[in-house]
Amino acid sequence: MSQNQQIDSTYVVIGGGIAGISCVEALKLYTTEPVLLISESPIVKVVTDIKFYTKIAAGFKVEDRNLQCIENTEYIIDKVIAINSIEHIIYTVNHQEIKYKKLCLCTGATPKLLDDKDYVIGLRDTHSVEYFQSIIGSANRVMIVGNGGIATDLVYKLNGIEIIWVIRDEHISSHFLDAGAAEFFSNYLNTQQSSDDKVIKRFRYCGERTSGAALGPDWHCGAMFGNHDGKNVIIEYKTEIKNISKSDLVRIELTNGKVYECDFVISATGVMPNNNFDIRDGRSIDIASDGGIKVDWKMETNLSDIFAAGDVCTTVDWNSEHWFQMRLWTQARQMGMYAAKCMHYVHIKEPLLQDFCFELFTHVTSFFGFKVILLGLYNAQGLDKKDCELLVRVTNGQEYIKLVLQNGRVVGAILIGDTDLEEMCENLILNQIDVTNLMDDLLDPSINIEDYFD
Repeated sequence: MSQNQQIDSTYVVIGGGIAGISCVEALKLYTTEPVLLISESPIVKVVTDIKFYTKIAAGFKVEDRNLQCIENTEYIIDKVIAINSIEHIIYTVNHQEIKYKKLCLCTGATPKLLDDKDYVIGLRDTHSVEYFQSIIGSANRVMIVGNGGIATDLVYKLNGIEIIWVIRDEHISSHFLDAGAAEFFSNYLNTQQSSDDKVIKRFRYCGERTSGAALGPDWHCGAMFGNHDGKNVIIEYKTEIKNISKSDLVRIELTNGKVYECDFVISATGVMPNNNFDIRDGRSIDIASDGGIKVDWKMETNLSDIFAAGDVCTTVDWNSEHWFQMRLWTQARQMGMYAAKCMHYVHIKEPLLQDFCFELFTHVTSFFGFKVILLGLYNAQGLDKKDCELLVRVTNGQEYIKLVLQNGRVVGAILIGDTDLEEMCENLILNQIDVTNLMDDLLDPSINIEDYFD
């Protein structure tokens, strides 16, 4: 065992995912005091090409970059094994001891795998995607288990293959879409993409592998092709995996009694916060029921001078009427940047206000080639459905628009396609304008509704 190496830093961030890198980048804007990143991998996730659709809602790309390529960033490639929260010391596998004044935990989450078998692939990090790409070309039929963003995107991007899509819900993409929006996308399930788009890989820096950190919104660009003549998607609703076995093919028995054989199973069933920290001072960090580290509105944990951001944390008692937590790359970026602000202001003992982005839930993504913008309580989250009204406009093949209203005020929206309504919807939600007398006109395509609010 080598002698311990001691390092001092005012701010320390653990984790090289979207939250961690966003936190480090923001800290460098707030302070000239030392900022240190601890990452298990030399490859980290960097947000690029940010495009704001409203004051808050933004889309962006995520690139894998080698830490050596990031300017003005002090880092250690090592694994944290323990923390002494009283003496403010971090211990690593390589016998380094890092003293800190403020610490932020941005260790992300780990995938919930169905089974630890080589024929069950969990798509969570770049390494698993590379392996998936190496075997998909010889497959005729695969089973996708899960109903989130990665599963939905995969169904769209896979071509030349038969897909059995197993979901526990009554409609596809239920974490993001309502039943009407799911029906809007149903016509695109079997759309075959052009072979010209085949094998367009994400831009990589320095050729290194990375694992652990979430994939980000552009986890794979372009279509992927199997070994089948056409594309056929079969959806099994309201069911789960009961048993998996393998002989020549993988045999899957579902809880609804149906049995399928396929080449392999793709597990995209969500994540668990990576909260395994050994606190060596007799104290423990508070964990929420979903496994996340509890944080207050300043991103602080119950342990003094320790903050958390991104997938690893769970927000507790946040007073945000139109915002709620989902473990998304959008929120990982927002939380990482906000945690940097909180760390700095607490350190310099200055008053702090909650960031404006937490006034309104926003998420920008794409499904089946359509731009999707979610605002506020877009599926009436936490509301009594009896008190809500829905305004819907659908143009087949072009757009799906849904506004959620409570007491005559817009509280959420789903905008699919090039609707150009996102700024208006954001303003209506934030300003809580009573639109009772405008309901017949709000979604009338022949009326420029924005003229009402000039």
